[in-house]
Parts: sequence; C-alpha cells; structure tokens
Amino acid sequence: MAKQVEKPEWARVAEAFEASGQTQREFAAAHGMRLSTLQSWVYRRRRAAPSRAEAVRLLPVQVATAPAATESVLEVVAAGGARVRFAAGTDVAYVARLVAALGR
Repeated sequence: MAKQVEKPEWARVAEAFEASGQTQREFAAAHGMRLSTLQSWVYRRRRAAPSRAEAVRLLPVQVATAPAATESVLEVVAAGGARVRFAAGTDVAYVARLVAALGR
C-alpha cells in the first residue's frame, strides 16, 4: 500500500516542480517518483491556486484620427512591443482575447 502524503508535502513538491523549469517526466525521474503522482499533485495545486487569467493590466491608449481617404484601422501595441492591426468594426471580444494571449 502506498504511503499517504500530507498536503503541505505534496504542495511543496508541486511548487518545486513549477520552479524547476523541467518537464514533469524529467522532474519525476530526478526525484524518484511516479509521473502520475507528480501530475496529480501539480493538477491539484493549479486547481487550488487563483486563476492568472483574471488579472488584467490596462495600458494607456492614444486615439488618433485617420485621414478620410483611408479605411479605418485600429492598432494595438502590446507591452512587449507586438503590434496588431484590425479593421474598424472587428469584434471587441476577439481583440481582447488576442491581446491577452499576446501578453502571456
């Protein structure tokens, strides 16, 4: 029968894995544990942790008028410098999801 592990212990192991930069397979082999055990502990830790996706960082926006002869285009510049241009009228939810993905 397998030894019962207390929550503080498996939480520390899962946290050590997250900080290690290794794959789950590499970490489990290096620490003499079953891969499925590590996967379970990491899953539980991530499920218990607050979601990172909820944090939204707002950036300053500058609105400029486009010349009347050209099509209206919106440009989003991510904090990392990536630029994405959209035609005016593009679904705002789509733009928000794309910008959030670029920020990761």
